[in-house]
Amino acid sequence: HRPGQRALQEICKYQSSTRMLLCPSPFARMVQEICLLFTRGVDHCWQSMALLALQEAAEAFMVWLLEDAYLCSLHARRVTLIPKDLQLARHLRGPEGGHL
Repeated sequence: HRPGQRALQEICKYQSSTRMLLCPSPFARMVQEICLLFTRGVDHCWQSMALLALQEAAEAFMVWLLEDAYLCSLHARRVTLIPKDLQLARHLRGPEGGHL
C-alpha cells in the first residue's frame, strides 16, 4: 500500500455516509454536563430530536472548522494540521465563529 491510501479510503467512506460520527449517548451526557454548568445545577430534560439537531450542528461546525484549518496548513505549505492552524481558522472567522 502507498502512504496515505488508507486515509483516502476512510475519507471516501465518511464522505459518502450521512450518519453521525460522534456516538449519541456520550454526546448527550456532555450536553447535560454543560447544561448543568450554565444553569447552576438545575437539571433540564432534553428531547431526543433536540439533541440530534444539536449534534448535527456541532458536527457540521467541526467539519467546517477542520476544512478551514486544513486550508491554512496548505497555505503554509504543510500537509500536517497543527493547533496553530485551528487557531488561525477561528481567528479569521471572527468572534462569532461564523455561520454555516
